Amino acid sequence: MSWFSAPADAGTRLHEVGYLADPTTATTAYLAGALEKPLLVEGPAGVGKTELAKAVSRATGAELVRLQCYEGLDEARALYEWNYKKQLLRIQASSSDQAWSETHDDIFTEEFLLTRPLLTAIRRDQPTVLLIDEVDKTDVEVEGLLLEVLSDFQVTIPELGTVAATRRPYVVLTSNASRELSEAVKRRCLYLHLDYPDAEREREIVASQVDGLDDKVTEQLVATVGRLRELELKKAPSIAESVDWARTLIALEIRDLDEKAISDTLGVILKHDSDHERAVKELRLR
Repeated sequence: MSWFSAPADAGTRLHEVGYLADPTTATTAYLAGALEKPLLVEGPAGVGKTELAKAVSRATGAELVRLQCYEGLDEARALYEWNYKKQLLRIQASSSDQAWSETHDDIFTEEFLLTRPLLTAIRRDQPTVLLIDEVDKTDVEVEGLLLEVLSDFQVTIPELGTVAATRRPYVVLTSNASRELSEAVKRRCLYLHLDYPDAEREREIVASQVDGLDDKVTEQLVATVGRLRELELKKAPSIAESVDWARTLIALEIRDLDEKAISDTLGVILKHDSDHERAVKELRLR
């Protein structure tokens, strides 16, 4: 499968499914498919890293398989595990005179295999986008598992042998850069850094996602979000929260984003009490 025919094609098709990609993003998205290389997307939370993988899935009609990373993630949750309860029932149901070797061969088969996201994506013969989300939250040990998958797109299951991908998935890894990933992982990936968009692009994003918002209010919203991102907040407003704010203003029929309107709706974009206090002080809302 050819994921995209050219960078311009990637940009157009991503735009058609609601993702406004700048030239760098469109080019890198195209190359990830053309070179069959995993794409590592890094940047602060809420800039569209996860949404890029979802947009590639929508634009190409591929199935999205997502591995949500977290501290303590292990092979059983990322790759596969055996259905031990079902295996135990089969052992109990086996005749007492059956040799253990026969029982062993019987219970370590496809019937008892529980596939997790990595193995699921590798085994699929249909176009697949594999999203490995927030990879920086995993333990360093998990990177060894990822290296086997990302290097050869194959997985070794001791009881069954090596499972190789018949069709390589389109792989997107996202990272908030909470820790440095190993050079071995980075070396196998294309790299894209996403940051908050400039004011003009954010206006385009809001306008494309929200119908009926007055241009004046859009300008005010984007300017206010930009000021909030310059503050030292625990969590700066994401692009998705900008869109949510725009929808909120339409729902409340607010046609002028004055100090009262900002104060009344601040909970849509700021989710920490300390951030509220800082915003109120810095924006002189009271």
